[in-house]
Amino acid sequence: MAFSAETLLRELTPQVLGAVMRRFGDFAAAEDAVQDALLAAAMQWPDEGVPDNPRGWLIHVAARRMTDQLRSDLARRRRETAVHAWTADEQVVAAPDSATIEHEDDSLILLYMCCHPALTRPTAIALTLRAVGGLTTAEIARAYLVPEATMAQRISRAKQTIKASGVPFTMPTDRDRADRLGAVLHVLYLVFNEGYASSSGQALQRVDLSNEAIRLARAVHHRLPDDPEVAGLLALMLLTDARRRARTGPDGELIPLAEQDRSLWDRHAIAEGVALVTASLSRGSVGGYQLQAAIAAIHDEAARAEDTDWPQIAALYKLLERMSDNPMVRLNHVVAVAMVEGPQAGLELVATLETDTRLSGHYRLHAVRAHLLEMAGDHQQAILHYKAAAGATTSIPERNYLTTKAARLALARLQPQLGADGSTVNSCG
Repeated sequence: MAFSAETLLRELTPQVLGAVMRRFGDFAAAEDAVQDALLAAAMQWPDEGVPDNPRGWLIHVAARRMTDQLRSDLARRRRETAVHAWTADEQVVAAPDSATIEHEDDSLILLYMCCHPALTRPTAIALTLRAVGGLTTAEIARAYLVPEATMAQRISRAKQTIKASGVPFTMPTDRDRADRLGAVLHVLYLVFNEGYASSSGQALQRVDLSNEAIRLARAVHHRLPDDPEVAGLLALMLLTDARRRARTGPDGELIPLAEQDRSLWDRHAIAEGVALVTASLSRGSVGGYQLQAAIAAIHDEAARAEDTDWPQIAALYKLLERMSDNPMVRLNHVVAVAMVEGPQAGLELVATLETDTRLSGHYRLHAVRAHLLEMAGDHQQAILHYKAAAGATTSIPERNYLTTKAARLALARLQPQLGADGSTVNSCG
């Protein structure tokens, strides 16, 4: 079984951390213990082989580290009691059946616990992305458009607050779940986005992240089947993920939406997503995830790129823009307006975004401007902005795509000056 420490962190950390938290109640110490267990697995499993129950193995190792720590502080009688309780059911935790049973509950409990109201919402979301999503501090900082050091401080403070609050590791009451639902959904949204379009690294997509976000969204939807925004978020994930196979070429290169082979799209996922968003919109209350899902459905239901209903998409983004202060929503609205009214209208709107410090220097602002300049026929300026976008992104597939776009435009500008054999054409005839 092929694995890496990175894969283990993302796939097993929330399950293992949840199980250890359930028994010991100390978030920061449990996270440290789980990290040690993952490191031990990365060192031992390549030589010894992956155990039949890797989750149980990791829980056992993490709990043993916790036990050692707790035993070193005999004055803390409550924690000593937790140690003895662990010893009594240690073998049950390692059993495959119990691992399967606790998997979903522990992940969901951890998700809700990290979104506790004792934390500010940005801090709660950052902590949850780290603990449940397995995202690095740098990845979370990029999602929030803030410096990495700022995000590291938020996560550290969140751990301290959780520890001081004595929050029990149990599923919150219905009322508490309702209070935390907004943060929970936003976490799942960000985890899915990082999985579907990785902000850094060699791969365009991290399927383990997007799959885990979909799995947890399904679990939340199962518990709250009548909540329209829960259904909207799950629909958005399904409708977006349905295009996954068509987004990359044979060598992992990015293929933009307009150029994708739509026969590769997952029609079952599209049908499920359309049904979910249609039902949720009929309930009267319309939220941001439902609007984004409706936009995704319009894209997915178009047989060809040129059949896309851009006026409707532009109208939906306008509604979404009124609900949200998200600069990426404004940027997407710009693209939709340009597809309806032409590139010059889009360029005029792009100019209004330059004062938004969250977008200043962001590669997507450069990329959108470059695309609109190319549409307008200003290839020289488009090349400059494609290059600027390529230099600003940390995603290698995105960088390669943007660099290729700039190179192709540069070559096209040279063609009128070259003869068929590549020699310079005499301008005098």
